[in-house]
Amino acid sequence: MAVKIKLKRLGKIRSPHYRIIVADSRTRRDGRAIEEIGLYHPVQNPSRIEVDSDRARYWLSVGAQPTEPVLAILKLTGDWQAHKGLPAPAPLLQPEPKADKRALFEALATDGDEPKGDAITPKAKKADKKAEDADAAASAPAAEPTEA
Repeated sequence: MAVKIKLKRLGKIRSPHYRIIVADSRTRRDGRAIEEIGLYHPVQNPSRIEVDSDRARYWLSVGAQPTEPVLAILKLTGDWQAHKGLPAPAPLLQPEPKADKRALFEALATDGDEPKGDAITPKAKKADKKAEDADAAASAPAAEPTEA
């Protein structure tokens, strides 16, 4: 009997989560499992990956073949490298928690500087510009008519 380590899909249509299972290769994707050895939640940020390393290594040692997605997960957790005798991977990086946007906004708003109002262009400047354009057009020499 060929044994595979594969993903069993659970969850709603657009929010999938998976269980890493050991099953006969002939069973369907969400069919009966011999053993569940982990979890994978790709929608969470960061992705949630939990693998029972002892059981994963045991099943790999007795000849269970991981599918491609499970192989990628096992490489991230370091179980595949331990099975093959390769050096361990770098630890998974956890992203920095995002700063609270509301707190940043309030910190900037309470700096003590009141708005100065310099950003508003007064209408008088527009009128002055129109007058300058009219003066420039009047002072320019008129084109002389050409005789044909």
